[in-house]
Amino acid sequence: MLILTRKIGEGVVLNENITVRVIEISKGVVKLGFEAPKNMLILREELAKAIKESNIEASKSVGSEALSSLSKKLK
Repeated sequence: MLILTRKIGEGVVLNENITVRVIEISKGVVKLGFEAPKNMLILREELAKAIKESNIEASKSVGSEALSSLSKKLK
């Protein structure tokens, strides 16, 4: 894990096309701004985890026959 210190207005560049900038610091809360291509999905960590868990649960409820049928259709 990389740990950086940034002041308000300072940022970090990721992958040459994403900038994360410190917008505000107040009462122990940091506001971040993300400059990224519009087609890039940016999710809060807890939302990404919830989506992953939901997808895992949904995949458990589908029978192997349905998956096999879908696989044949997609080929």
